[in-house]
Amino acid sequence: MSLKVEKVDVWAASLADKPGALAEALETLSKAGAGLDFVVARRAPDKPGEGVVFVSPLRGDAEVAAGAQAGFASAESLHSVRIEGDNRAGIGAELTGRLADAGLNLRGLSAAVIGERFIVYLALDSDQDAQQAMDILRQA
Repeated sequence: MSLKVEKVDVWAASLADKPGALAEALETLSKAGAGLDFVVARRAPDKPGEGVVFVSPLRGDAEVAAGAQAGFASAESLHSVRIEGDNRAGIGAELTGRLADAGLNLRGLSAAVIGERFIVYLALDSDQDAQQAMDILRQA
């Protein structure tokens, strides 16, 4: 199985839980030329009236500055790995099983299939865990 496996930086920002808050944050990044590969936004169930958005990547000084203007900061506690490969039935179970067999606990997972390909973003607890996950998945 041929997988593209890489460490990625994820940026996070708080949002007001109201119409247009996400659009405004993304527009700020867009005006700086950001071409985002990944966006996840959700309400914060423990903070009524608030939400959070995660994006990747922000490249270069202009995008990072625009991100800061929109409230984004590097999510230092999220140690993220991006995996891309050919989709097939059971691939998610296989990859997460390999990580579980190595004793790695996932903090989060987001995945999508586009045509014949899949993309998975993993969040792990430490850089060491992220590196171990990359090593395991590169052997897949």
